[in-house]
Amino acid sequence: MKISTLSLSLAMASLTLFTACEKSQQTTSMPPAPTVNAGPDLTITLPVDSVTLSGSAHDSVSRITGYIWSEVSGPNTAQIVTDGAPKTVVTGLVPGSYVFQLMAVDSLGQTGVDTVSVTLVAGPNFHTVVLHTFFPGTSYSPYELTILANSANPAGNAADIELLAETWTINGIEVWGRSFFKFNTSPIPAGAVINSATLKLFSDTIPQNGDLIHANYGPTNDFWIERVAGSWDNTTNYNNEPSLDTVGEVHVPQTSQSFLNLSLDVTAMFNNMLTDGNNGFAMRLNTEQTYNSRIFCASLYSDSTRIPSLIVTYTTH
Repeated sequence: MKISTLSLSLAMASLTLFTACEKSQQTTSMPPAPTVNAGPDLTITLPVDSVTLSGSAHDSVSRITGYIWSEVSGPNTAQIVTDGAPKTVVTGLVPGSYVFQLMAVDSLGQTGVDTVSVTLVAGPNFHTVVLHTFFPGTSYSPYELTILANSANPAGNAADIELLAETWTINGIEVWGRSFFKFNTSPIPAGAVINSATLKLFSDTIPQNGDLIHANYGPTNDFWIERVAGSWDNTTNYNNEPSLDTVGEVHVPQTSQSFLNLSLDVTAMFNNMLTDGNNGFAMRLNTEQTYNSRIFCASLYSDSTRIPSLIVTYTTH
């Protein structure tokens, strides 16, 4: 009996060893993932603010079926023109360092990635200036006007603490809210080449208009920022508002967030202001339906860190 038991144990051990070896022999490894090359690191100098990224990918077994470029980090969100190709142009760069990633996918669904660094150097002729709506020596400063009115009661307010795009009711009477504001461009020298103009607006967290609770309210509160084409001043009212130019206008989408600060690219409009006359910007709802609002801090707001500003970058020769 002892010999028989030992023989059986040895036989089972041999079978287990054989089975384990057999399973090991049947295990197959996945083919290699794509090898990706995002290209060499690049350094460019303003006024150049775009770059061409040239990547590639290789797979020893499968074919490459797709590419995708993305921005990993950077001082702003650049525009990747053709993000689904190995070679693409990237525009809208500002001074600083960026990292872009190229991912490749093969026919088996495997992916490979590589990154490339892009550094934009300002150069000695690059300048940044922050503009405000204050015009020393004018009849009123800041140069802003908020109109919350109708044809029967048209007056605007040139000393409001809020800029707004709104349609509401006051004592049951419908009123339309629009705002006009002009930035002092005197710090920009003649002949300067404008690289960018970014409008900063801050939601009023203690709104004086609308429902007095939410700066942003209503299902259709999307609005436009447009260049003012005609002249205006503190006597302008609902019945004689200036004409507007839609070239380069910026559409700000609807939001359900009660408070939302904005950073808007208004470069095209600002360039037109410098060539066609600085009459500032206008703000109005896209669809002026009752009980919709977007309310922001004006330049007379108590917290100076939340007043409107226009950040302009430019180069001189």
